[in-house]
Amino acid sequence: MCACVDVDCFAKQTTTTRQHDNTTTRQHDNTTKMANTTLWTGSEKYVCDSELAQAFHMARVLGMPLLIEGEPGTGKTELPLQFASDLKLDMFVYPVGSKSTVEQFVAKFDHVKYLRDSQIEVLNAQRDEKGLDKKLSTGGRSTENLDDYVLLGPAAQAYSTKNSVLLIDEIDKAPREFPNDLLYALSHRKFVLPESGRVIEAKEAEMPAIVITSNREQELPTAFKGRCVYHYISFPQPDMMETIVNKHFPKANNELIDKCIDIFYRLRELRLERAPSTRELLSWLKYLNTFKKNEAIEKVIRMDGMGILLKTETDLKMVQRVKLN
Repeated sequence: MCACVDVDCFAKQTTTTRQHDNTTTRQHDNTTKMANTTLWTGSEKYVCDSELAQAFHMARVLGMPLLIEGEPGTGKTELPLQFASDLKLDMFVYPVGSKSTVEQFVAKFDHVKYLRDSQIEVLNAQRDEKGLDKKLSTGGRSTENLDDYVLLGPAAQAYSTKNSVLLIDEIDKAPREFPNDLLYALSHRKFVLPESGRVIEAKEAEMPAIVITSNREQELPTAFKGRCVYHYISFPQPDMMETIVNKHFPKANNELIDKCIDIFYRLRELRLERAPSTRELLSWLKYLNTFKKNEAIEKVIRMDGMGILLKTETDLKMVQRVKLN
């Protein structure tokens, strides 16, 4: 059962939809909240540089998704989460995996519940014939209303919630057909729900802020990228990294921060199998901040806690052979 977001599926539904406007979700009354298109430059917990802020702003103004690529741990996922938290917006998240489907992302029809309720309705009809008053409950659902059996996924929920935020996280992990199946929805800003044929759509000015992240484990289709505003997050320079660290640990000792950042970048200069990321530096500092200043600095000098920064046996052995201090 597909979620009907591609051209062929949608074409089968358009005639019915035009004849029955009451089945279409439009959300265009005078109380509708418009999408937030102000320039957002970060928050107390998130550093958003000018280029990323501009890309995110363009995407929201144009009603297009923002596709962010970059190394793991550079803050791609945190952007929409912090944006929604800072502005107190509804947040919907879809973590992509190797078995992800558009049906999971948009909506799916609960055939089991529909069949069970159909059987209950038959039993209730038989009870009526026998003059029995007590009926079995379907929980208020009716098999005549197919929408009662449509389970909305994060995409349909976000399109139904104005001024919301939708994160499609690590889309490069998805099967090849997943991004291709989203092309129609991204171009026309609408989804057709399975079985019921109800349309959920949003005007350009009412689109949720959509952020799609990728670690570039596989190349995304060109047509898919064409529907997005693109931004690549470059790895932060040491001065920017210091700003990021201070955002997370405003009360941390400056000497400790300087030593950690120094070792962190020297590790990244080595030819490691997997260079440490910003996320791992922050985790290391979080661990070190549980100790008193002098003890924490001693741990840095001894390079304790390398298992937080390094993730392979080969890298650990290489660093043990190289004296960074």
